[in-house]
Amino acid sequence: MINLILIRHGQSEWNAKNQFTGWVDASLSDVGRNEAKLAGKLIKNLNIDISYYYTSYLKRASDTLSIILDIIDSKNMNFTQAWELNERHYGSLTGLNKEETKTKLGSDLFNTYRRSWDTAPPALDEKSKFTKLFSKLNIGIAKENIPLTESLKDTYNRVIPYYKTKILSQIILGKKILISAHGNSLRALCKDIFNIADDKINFLEIPTGNPLCIIFGNDYTNVKDAFYLDEKRKKKIML
Repeated sequence: MINLILIRHGQSEWNAKNQFTGWVDASLSDVGRNEAKLAGKLIKNLNIDISYYYTSYLKRASDTLSIILDIIDSKNMNFTQAWELNERHYGSLTGLNKEETKTKLGSDLFNTYRRSWDTAPPALDEKSKFTKLFSKLNIGIAKENIPLTESLKDTYNRVIPYYKTKILSQIILGKKILISAHGNSLRALCKDIFNIADDKINFLEIPTGNPLCIIFGNDYTNVKDAFYLDEKRKKKIML
């Protein structure tokens, strides 16, 4: 029995431009909307009743979920948005082209900022033009909780407490859950669920718009099975 479905949002307009997006509220691209539609069809084919849906404050994730809900024709159209599920904040890298930044910084520093466990990029200037492109829902976040940069560890430290207090408790009660979120917020979640080591988490790749189904063991502390619904676009799952 599937307990949890994780889906990274479909390709965003900034993904398509190869820009660091983070907390910028980028829209889905046409490719991303099609990925979300396919995800919806694949989930519908499972023929299961999903009890609760969760997503972030960012429209690329919530729009992906909305498209999925339309396709599966769920009787439960309500979902919870939580800033704790937001993408990792990329600090001063926000808005930069990844290839150009890699050339400028060099591969070692670039990879450290992008994928290391506990090193964050330099902070984003509070007066940066990109702060105006953040979700309007941010107004509901306590100011001390809004980062100016984050490492993956920082992202983990907000995602996992939310998951364990708000979501896991529902799974333990037998509810089936779907989470539509982001590459790094889901990477943080998978680190906990699959018990991935700090020095291995950078190798975990999560494809856009491909639902990852998870079946837990009886005590919900281990995974019995996990698989992507789109076989053609699956990535290695570190169990």
